[in-house]
Amino acid sequence: MRTAARLSPEHPTRHAHSTPNPFTGGSAQAAIRISARPPPRDRPLRCTDAVSRQFTPRDTRTLQSRNEPSGREFSLEIPHAVEKLTQLAEQKVNLSCGLGNNGGVSTATATSTAPVHPVVNRPNTTTVGFIVWLSSELMFFAALFAMYFTIRSVVPQMWETETAKHDVVFASINTSILVLSSVTCQLGVFKAEHFKPRRTGGLMNIGSWGMIEWYYLSFILGSIFIGGQVYEYATLVSEGIAINSNAYGSVFYLTTGFHGLHVLGGLIAFLLVIGRAHAAKRFGHREATFAICMSYYWHFVDVVWVGLFFVIYILM
Repeated sequence: MRTAARLSPEHPTRHAHSTPNPFTGGSAQAAIRISARPPPRDRPLRCTDAVSRQFTPRDTRTLQSRNEPSGREFSLEIPHAVEKLTQLAEQKVNLSCGLGNNGGVSTATATSTAPVHPVVNRPNTTTVGFIVWLSSELMFFAALFAMYFTIRSVVPQMWETETAKHDVVFASINTSILVLSSVTCQLGVFKAEHFKPRRTGGLMNIGSWGMIEWYYLSFILGSIFIGGQVYEYATLVSEGIAINSNAYGSVFYLTTGFHGLHVLGGLIAFLLVIGRAHAAKRFGHREATFAICMSYYWHFVDVVWVGLFFVIYILM
């Protein structure tokens, strides 16, 4: 039995592989036509041109089978093998041309995408906890204010004589210094939010200051306020207003004294923030959060003192 492929004069065959036939004693010619002519130069190279040159004579040798029982079965399997090799070659060329396994045919695949959920920006837990703690401090000072107004309502005549001993001008200057320290603290917060802990220029160039420089200035102003309050205490004691002299003295020193202790705590917190900024290799989110929480506390202390100043020195 003979299986032969016709040879075209325009496309000569490079090799023709012959296989013996056990039935006829002859040989079955299995010829695979492979185009050796390159594509014309007047048109661009197409993927189909590469398919025609995909096979080589070495590929046709794989079609031989030494263990075939008969030439009939072998001759029937040759077309199937050639067709399979042709499909593999087309897939390879399609992949190289960017067409995928399906060539130029576009396919639609069903893809399931997860629903997009809105992103929830949760507040910083450290900031929330600090604000809750400040709320408890607010309740503490509210109790002090209630004590002050209660005793004043019971013995109003005492306020007529004792309040005249206060130096309102000095207290106003001391209050202005504390309020100014709150402004410098907020300027330091702006630098901390931009992760600028240190100055970028000279010390006298205020515009180049970082968080550390502004917090140092706030610490100095807060220390001046504490010094002024100590001086006022010494003056009032010399004039006969002590914590154990009368009800007014007790109320005055309790309210302003607890506030002074909170200011001292704020000064210590300033040093902790500055020391942490110096110790950190990289000023990051945690250091900035610590500095911002410190500013909350300092603003709270300033607001409380403004209320105390209005009640004690203005409403005399």
